[in-house]
Amino acid sequence: MEVKELPVTAGAGEGRTQAVDGITRGCGKLTGFHAGYFRISLSLCGQALLWKTLSEPGGGASARSAALRHLSRSVPGAVYLLLWSVALAVLVGLCALYALRCGLRRRHVAAEFSHPVGVNYLFAPWISWLLLLQAAPAAAAPLFRPLWWVFAAPILLLDVKIYGQWFTDGKRFLSLMANPTSQMTVVGNLVGAMTASRTGWAEAATCMFSLGMVHYLVLFVTLYQRFVGSSSLPPMLRPVFFLFIAAPSMASLAWDSIAGKFDVGSKMLFYLSLFLLASLASRPALFKKAMRRFNVAWWAYSFPLTMLALAATEYAQAVKGGISDALMLFLSALSVIVVVVLVVFTVVRTGDLLPNGGDDPFAPLPPLLRLRSPDSSPREVSC
Repeated sequence: MEVKELPVTAGAGEGRTQAVDGITRGCGKLTGFHAGYFRISLSLCGQALLWKTLSEPGGGASARSAALRHLSRSVPGAVYLLLWSVALAVLVGLCALYALRCGLRRRHVAAEFSHPVGVNYLFAPWISWLLLLQAAPAAAAPLFRPLWWVFAAPILLLDVKIYGQWFTDGKRFLSLMANPTSQMTVVGNLVGAMTASRTGWAEAATCMFSLGMVHYLVLFVTLYQRFVGSSSLPPMLRPVFFLFIAAPSMASLAWDSIAGKFDVGSKMLFYLSLFLLASLASRPALFKKAMRRFNVAWWAYSFPLTMLALAATEYAQAVKGGISDALMLFLSALSVIVVVVLVVFTVVRTGDLLPNGGDDPFAPLPPLLRLRSPDSSPREVSC
């Protein structure tokens, strides 16, 4: 019995070709999708925590500043819940995409681990989850402690890898690897400490705070001395200089949670954050080249400003008065405006945000810290 092959129609052939092309384009996008895209989730999760802080009436009338009491009455709780839900959806989506990248583009993920900028943003998804955990509705409280372990354990594992390399690996000494994104390693420990303290684990909070602060002091001095890492950062990535604000702001909040009050230590770190913000704001030319075209690095502006606004709310409760209230309102409004602008740009110019085909921002860096091309001109590394 003869079996006749059915002819393949032109329409079916074109359909298969289009499907293959779609899969190829999707895989190409995965190649360029790196951990730097978690800047988006960092910003949204931080905003969810800020709105929760502003909308909650807790603390009693005497414990809160006048401006904060007014905000807690005027900000609808539904806004916070909506923002928390959006942040959760975005974070889950980014994690799913990055998990696909880990499965389908292992070589590129391995290259990201060796990249002096890319490796630091591997902390970002876990920081985002910890911030979202703090901002979670009260109904999720029984899950806080087990989820803290799930999200904090990867941070501790990355600590062992990165901090260990800084003082044992001759090719990865801190003086060679340090750049502004290295502060993400510090922020991860401080967010872990803050979350542990709010779940009642004082010892875990103190442990992570000590890890973060000891390395922050060394890193801050190293970055001030302008060694190889910080001086070779491409202009496109200069928005990450705002991480100078994020680390002391987060340290201020973490110590406030551990000590139970916004004491002198928290105030000193908060004042340092304000000084660093003023220093960066007075040098707009530093960010001129980075602002020529929208890219994911722009999201680096939002998260540090949100952390500073959160610290300002705690400061306003500790130092009641018109100046502290005005500072809190200004920084909170600034952080919200920046996020709204970034969301609008992301929606309108999505094509500029998405990775371009098979471009891999990490693989072309085989020797250590080749953030500059051989002719010493900075490469446009979109990470």
